[in-house]
Amino acid sequence: MDDQEKNLEDRRNRLGDKLAGLKAKAGDDADKGASAAASRKGFGEAMKLSSEFLSAVIVGALLGYLLDRFAGTSPWGLIILLLLGFCAGVLNVLRAVGKVSSPHPADRSPGENKK
Repeated sequence: MDDQEKNLEDRRNRLGDKLAGLKAKAGDDADKGASAAASRKGFGEAMKLSSEFLSAVIVGALLGYLLDRFAGTSPWGLIILLLLGFCAGVLNVLRAVGKVSSPHPADRSPGENKK
């Protein structure tokens, strides 16, 4: 019986080693999957922020151009509204990232909905 117990113990140890190897491999795959998911999430966030910024700048430039075109205020409307678009884009990005919060409810105008 002693020989049989030793043989059983050897088999149990080999099985434990195989399971440990499989768990380590599965853990590596899970780490790679989590890393890839985080990378995709970061890329999506970067695309969202850059598109918000660029759209604000483009809208400011377009409105400035149209103002100059119809009012005849040649470079000033474009310059001023381009700068305002840039500022609005920076503010949108900072709000999206969480560095700048929206106004405190007490600071809002009386006509706005209070949350």
